[in-house]
Amino acid sequence: MASRAIDWRELQNHRHPGTMFKLTGRGSITTCDGISRRDFLEVGALGTLGLSLAKMAALQAAGAAPSGNDERSVIMIFNLGAPSQLDTFDMKPDAPSEIRGPFQPIRTKNPDLQISEILPMHARLADKFSLVRSCYHTAPAVHDTGHQMMQTGRLFSGGVNTPHAGCALEFLRGRRNELPAHVILPEPMGPTGGNMPHGQDAGFLGKAYDPFALMADPSRKDFKVPDLLPPTEIGEVRLARRRELRSIVDSTVKNFEASPSAALMDANFASAYRLMTSSKAREAFDLNQEPEKVRERYGMTRFGQCCLLARRLIEAGVRFVTINTFITVFDEITWDIHGSKPFTSIAGMKDIVAPMYDRGYSALLEDLFDRGLLDKTLVCNLSEFGRTPKINPAGGRDHWPNCWTTYFAGGGVKGGRIIGKSDEIGAYPVERPVKPSEVAATIYHSLGIDLETKLPGPQSRPYPLVDYGTQPITELF
Repeated sequence: MASRAIDWRELQNHRHPGTMFKLTGRGSITTCDGISRRDFLEVGALGTLGLSLAKMAALQAAGAAPSGNDERSVIMIFNLGAPSQLDTFDMKPDAPSEIRGPFQPIRTKNPDLQISEILPMHARLADKFSLVRSCYHTAPAVHDTGHQMMQTGRLFSGGVNTPHAGCALEFLRGRRNELPAHVILPEPMGPTGGNMPHGQDAGFLGKAYDPFALMADPSRKDFKVPDLLPPTEIGEVRLARRRELRSIVDSTVKNFEASPSAALMDANFASAYRLMTSSKAREAFDLNQEPEKVRERYGMTRFGQCCLLARRLIEAGVRFVTINTFITVFDEITWDIHGSKPFTSIAGMKDIVAPMYDRGYSALLEDLFDRGLLDKTLVCNLSEFGRTPKINPAGGRDHWPNCWTTYFAGGGVKGGRIIGKSDEIGAYPVERPVKPSEVAATIYHSLGIDLETKLPGPQSRPYPLVDYGTQPITELF
């Protein structure tokens, strides 16, 4: 058989066609060996689970190797659908009724801040988080564009997909232990109408740095921790395929055993095996180890139990957890309150969405604080845009990227602050406008990552971590 040249980059990046590592909790999947099994840890082709020596050397040369606040972690709560700023954190009680909406502002633990009556548990913790009331972007008012910018710092264009902040963090700092560096709960975003990427993967960094996704609802009574050890026969098949690949390579390049690629393959295999056999990983995902009263405090909802699981993962050493409050705007009631069916109204937000969200977030913040983890964990609550100042005829509010509120706690953030200001109807920023790129920069700043760091972009060209000149929201710290 005629030999062919081996592209080592292609070999290193060989992956199962799936986009993310997945811890499956239901159904079955087909591995890259062509074998289907339930509850199997999908690890692609044993993808890169840490930094290669070559990449570490390159990062050290660029001044971006692990340093700074390396103990800090991030929990990003992404409020898919986009809450109404006027009905939550930026109320306008003196505006006309069609602007101010049906809810009343209430006092909070921060005497300078009032928020909506639909978030009473937030009100008791208002000294621990800080609001940014002046976020905006100028891209089209569709969900997908906001998802991209708020999680990566950039709008995708020209075929360049910027990595999620958690994926960039894994590339820059690797993993702390056998657990993944970045986990998405309960699963990646689904369709939201734009048919564009949502910015929840590693983009141009490659699938080796995609997040690890739990494809299950941890609030289900039958939820079980997926078995991280695959059946013996799958392990044997993987070993056989790996030996076959090694044989092919050896027959082509005599010095392969001494090459960095060979060492990387061995390291990948060892790392993947450690993860799959890790008792620490199984324990981290096991919510049954939590007292019932703790689980109930978070709320026995999908979001509430994802918040509890996020706390457990952070304690176990995961660097970054992304929680999608909702998965899609089509199959469930979300923050996307257009009013007409299949969406909900402002009143529906009060009865269905707000109680679940209020309970889960407040429990997470209190738990992190009580365990001494809050200063080491940045908790950021983001969304893709805000809602229209004027209530529409269906009793809801539509998409509005011109002004909305995000908020931050922990990770060095000083609580009880209000950054930025919107106009009298919550339509546009009038003080300290904040772009999505500044939100991304704020996350990196909390982690102690130099904002001038460059990533290996398309065609391996240096790619700035954030746009040149972008600064974090320093008023938070």
